[in-house]
Amino acid sequence: MQFDLNLLVALDALLEEGSVGGAARRLHLSEPATSRALGRIRAATGDPILVRSGRSMVPTPRAQAIRTEVHALVERAQAVFTPPGAPDPSSLERTFTLLASDVAISVGPALLARVRAEAPKVALRFLAEGSGTEGFELRDGVADLDIGVADRTLPEIRVEPLLTDHVVAVVRPGHPLAAGPLTRERFAAAQHVSASRRGHLTGPIDDDLAAHGLRRTVAMAVPTFSAAMFVVAGTDLVGLMPWRLGGPTVAALGLVALDPPMELPSIEISMSWHQRYDADGAHGWLRDRVRETFDQNL
Repeated sequence: MQFDLNLLVALDALLEEGSVGGAARRLHLSEPATSRALGRIRAATGDPILVRSGRSMVPTPRAQAIRTEVHALVERAQAVFTPPGAPDPSSLERTFTLLASDVAISVGPALLARVRAEAPKVALRFLAEGSGTEGFELRDGVADLDIGVADRTLPEIRVEPLLTDHVVAVVRPGHPLAAGPLTRERFAAAQHVSASRRGHLTGPIDDDLAAHGLRRTVAMAVPTFSAAMFVVAGTDLVGLMPWRLGGPTVAALGLVALDPPMELPSIEISMSWHQRYDADGAHGWLRDRVRETFDQNL
């Protein structure tokens, strides 16, 4: 038997109002339409539900027995179709998974402090960024948020810019490049470390050098900028780093930042998420905390 859930709403109104006319006004229906709904309810339940008693109508024992349950069911159904409000962070219990290798070092502590101050039961889990760029981790639910260079191709991935950064060259203290003007020739003659999660050994900087008849040697590739800085700290290799994002790491390791001898494309750091979280209040709250952290710490 198929059941029209609208009858449940009509039944709740009839039991609350105790009359067809009152229920009709509550439901914004005509009395004949409400009367027909009562007829269908009687047929479905096998009970009169409301019966005439003088000039009014009274509920049957069956109607009295189910009145509380019917009202609770209608309220629960209405809650399903009511947009969720902003969550109460103090009672929010959730673990958010973020793809954000370098961001975990640069703004991770500040983000965690902000999150825990408002939501002490929320945990952040940082994962290393994958080698792919399509956004499958977000689509498949492996991660809630991706913070980094956005090059996602899936149409259902949302992308919001957070920070535009410029690139600097980084060397260890006492490195020969730190003394004297940094020319293209000196820069190309040095050994380099590349930061690429896909293991690329070349990039825009090599195009610039080639245009001037120069070529550099990339001796090593590592998956993150932060890993590259640790390599730089212990070798004579030259690394490249987004300055605003990587400044804390450069300072912590006592490295030397140099302006590269050519114009390099800026790096845009964004946060990306799957569209299924657009209306999720808790996820929206986390995105707000990420925005605030970037605005106030970088």
